[in-house]
Amino acid sequence: MKHVSIYTDGACSGNPGPGGYGAIIVYKDTEKVLSGAEANTTNNRMELTGVIEALSCLKEPCQVTITTDSKYVSDAVTKGWAKGWQANGWRKADKKPALNSDLWEKLLRLLETHDVTFVWCKGHAGHPYNERCDRLAVAGYEALKSGKK
Repeated sequence: MKHVSIYTDGACSGNPGPGGYGAIIVYKDTEKVLSGAEANTTNNRMELTGVIEALSCLKEPCQVTITTDSKYVSDAVTKGWAKGWQANGWRKADKKPALNSDLWEKLLRLLETHDVTFVWCKGHAGHPYNERCDRLAVAGYEALKSGKK
């Protein structure tokens, strides 16, 4: 099984507001850079979208290490919260609706295909790939705000 490293970040100008994501997929010496934006979204949706878009690029099952600065994404997967929300009809333990269930559905399906490990890194702390992904995410929503996207 191929090993792929994925780095992601999401950003939002206002929350909700215009948002963007950046992702970098690394396989051996090759990088694939992804970015996108939405006019009215949240930071958490952009964090999830970056992971989903990157995993969706993989053409076969892979062993994947995803590095993200999003505790929302990494904890929800590694601590089993997202699967619990799904099992409870997209309700959290407090019976309130789980947010972003549409994106969680997509991510959980992708996680069934790949052997994924999540690694959390502190954001804006000098991690080279995290910093690049942040710049991609911000550039995405900035382009959207200026009408270039």
